[in-house]
Amino acid sequence: MKIGLLFSGQGAQQAGMGTDLYEALPEYKSTIDRASEVLGYDLSDVMKNADKIAQTQYAQPAILSMSNAIVNALGSALQQPVAALGLSLGEYSALTAAGAMNFEQAVAIIKDRGRYMQTVGDANPGKMAAIMGEDQKLIEAVLAQLQAKGKQVFPANYNTFAQLVIGGIAADVDEAKATLTAAGIKRTIDLPVSGAFHTPLLKDAAVQLSERLATEAFTDVNYPVYSNTTSEPFIIADLHETLTKQIVSPTYFAQAMKKMLDAGVDTFIEVGPSDTLIKFAKKIAPKDVKRYAIKDLKSFNEVKELLTAEEV
Repeated sequence: MKIGLLFSGQGAQQAGMGTDLYEALPEYKSTIDRASEVLGYDLSDVMKNADKIAQTQYAQPAILSMSNAIVNALGSALQQPVAALGLSLGEYSALTAAGAMNFEQAVAIIKDRGRYMQTVGDANPGKMAAIMGEDQKLIEAVLAQLQAKGKQVFPANYNTFAQLVIGGIAADVDEAKATLTAAGIKRTIDLPVSGAFHTPLLKDAAVQLSERLATEAFTDVNYPVYSNTTSEPFIIADLHETLTKQIVSPTYFAQAMKKMLDAGVDTFIEVGPSDTLIKFAKKIAPKDVKRYAIKDLKSFNEVKELLTAEEV
């Protein structure tokens, strides 16, 4: 089994996430409690609060903490992965699990990152929409034409090779959707987000994050972690720059996952509150690649049993 670990991104959060894991697994509970000490509030309570967990400033620390708590609870049952990949926020979870930063350090950084993005997103609201279709060159061309007219709409997330999320000013995103529909795109889906993440509309948050990361020290990872921004393994010496650029740059999740498959990954395991990335993997990976998601106690026990049986 050659494991590729996947770490959930923002949008995966939901009220009640991880409650059964917190109550049943001491190592999981210990990790969440450590996060609470850094954050200055009871994270387990926030995870149960539908209003708070929907907010960027709370969702980001919650998802990072849950993902790493699952990895910690798996312990020795989880063999060292071939590689890891997180979606946006999930990159911090992946880098933490791989050893680039310690857990408390990651929680403190994400507490601030989430606050920066919340504040800038509230002050400069935008819209995001998923565009379904395999002709992503057409989507890019339409956006380029609109940008040439002064419109602020950009490619934001290359989730699969047939799903590209766009983001920008709401009216400009709507114009892009109408233009794309006229050009032959048959399906678009508005996303329930308040900001145009991974676009230049978040540039003020990127400036704040750059200043915040300037004093942080990172260490070499125990296995490759792929960057959404470059679709290549992170280079630790460039981590400050890459993580800052990530906020205002498209995520190339599909391209990074393809390179993980090329590196020999034959099993994907997502850790976090949802199975969204596993659904992406179903669209990207060959059918013989195994896919699992650990998002609650039932799935935790099932996957741990599979991993333990693999060791025998």
